Amino acid sequence: MTSLLNQIIAIESHSPTETGNLARRLAVNCPSNAVVYLSGELGTGKSTFARAFLQSLGVTGSIKSPTYTLMETYALENGLEAIHMDMYRILDSDEINFLGLDSFASNLQVMLIEWPEKAMESLPAADLVVQLDHHGQNRRIALCARTDAGLAWLKSAQIEFLNAS
Repeated sequence: MTSLLNQIIAIESHSPTETGNLARRLAVNCPSNAVVYLSGELGTGKSTFARAFLQSLGVTGSIKSPTYTLMETYALENGLEAIHMDMYRILDSDEINFLGLDSFASNLQVMLIEWPEKAMESLPAADLVVQLDHHGQNRRIALCARTDAGLAWLKSAQIEFLNAS
């Protein structure tokens, strides 16, 4: 499977609804212990993606942005937990050590991390990178599997690779 690792799937989203639909499609097939990096400038839809993803996993009620708390956790119906993190305010990647991420390792469904580039050295490796960019009035969403688990995940969601050999 590794031949398709790091290849990019490019998708154009014409609305927040379409961005949410992609997130929901991925959430349905989300493996346990998945780590997803959500990158992109302000206003590209990272939080929209995360909220739709979490809702699809069964999170109900308010899904707060973790911009100020850095991390929000959600208990899922399957007994596992989802973590939504926002690294935008991180000044030093060592600050991540105080969040106690290791304590979630055995009970984790997914960790969604916005602005991972702010703390890359202290974060777990991504299975999937989701890059959201402005593309005129639309958004360009690039998906890239970084592990075999991430690649299997994209395939199980039936998301097609571009330029795959």
